[in-house]
Amino acid sequence: MVVKAELEKLGFNPISVELGKVELSNSITISDKNTIADKLGAYGFELLEDRKSQLAEQLKTTIINLIHYQKEPLKINLSAYLSEQLQVDYAYLSTIFSETEGQTIEKYFIAQKIEKAKEILTYGELTLGEIAYQLNYSSVAHLSAQFKKVTSLTPTAYKNLATEKRKTLDQV
Repeated sequence: MVVKAELEKLGFNPISVELGKVELSNSITISDKNTIADKLGAYGFELLEDRKSQLAEQLKTTIINLIHYQKEPLKINLSAYLSEQLQVDYAYLSTIFSETEGQTIEKYFIAQKIEKAKEILTYGELTLGEIAYQLNYSSVAHLSAQFKKVTSLTPTAYKNLATEKRKTLDQV
């Protein structure tokens, strides 16, 4: 009853209020969500969101940071790194990610690496050997094979193709 009353005071029209679940007649903004969280927090309530989706987003952010912003190559395997960073068992992470995103962590990781390689190739900053090292590939041949598998082009052909448009990170 407290939740329903507070939502009504804030100008939201709750259709139903049950233990752990509220259905509103209209959608809310992030600002609205924060206002609701603050108001309900004063009564000891907490806004709960889909934990699986949150975990999948944290996983994607961790991988993006690893590939696009970390300068040092990964010194442990990916599964151990992700488990350590998110403090969650890798098997659980893998299951949640596949359910939520419709692809495996490994495929997402490879897609991010290829996007980074495309970025570097587009700007002509490094040689293929340097790109392979920076992206933690065992060899230029491995990078080239994965690049061709994902893009249907060799890295050299991609570099020569000026009209290729890169995907933004959220489209990968």
